[in-house]
Amino acid sequence: MKVPLQVAFHGVQGSARIEELVRERALRLERVCDHLSSCRVTIEKPHRSRGNAEHWQVRIDLRVPPSHELVVRRESTENSVRDGLYGVVIEAFDAARRRLEKLSARQRGHVKAHPQQEVTGLIRRLFDDHGFLRTLDGRDVYFHRNAVVSDRFEELGIGMGVAFEEEEGDEGPQATSVRIIDSRTMPLPSGREL
Repeated sequence: MKVPLQVAFHGVQGSARIEELVRERALRLERVCDHLSSCRVTIEKPHRSRGNAEHWQVRIDLRVPPSHELVVRRESTENSVRDGLYGVVIEAFDAARRRLEKLSARQRGHVKAHPQQEVTGLIRRLFDDHGFLRTLDGRDVYFHRNAVVSDRFEELGIGMGVAFEEEEGDEGPQATSVRIIDSRTMPLPSGREL
């Protein structure tokens, strides 16, 4: 980190054990995001007390270049009171790690792809009750209107991106389970063919 870790205690006596836990967890965050610029952790005991149990609040402020600021705030609940401050700190850092992992993946462009949402072909030609797809490797594949998922054949347009399953038919490859993925169509000056 460019700025050293900052730990602040408000309304509670500082604890070497808790500060050691915070430092250990902050190091783990740096392993998730090696360009983390600062981390500030605030641990406090609210002035208002709920019942006899002690309640805690932990806030973690993270700065990630170029201009991202993540704030995670956790406080003890009735279920976590028995874990005390130690448990609330762990819960807060776990939440911060998850958010930092998502941000880092987005920054690197590693967003999880869902195969069922990827375009595997484009509508090439359409007729009254069937059409042809152009696969990503340049092959033409026949499909019937009954193969279009959710009976959306009428919504199809030339150049539209679709996902489909392929099987061997009586006269060659044919598409089944055709799903519209990208509904943008390509403008064509004449005809209904790509």
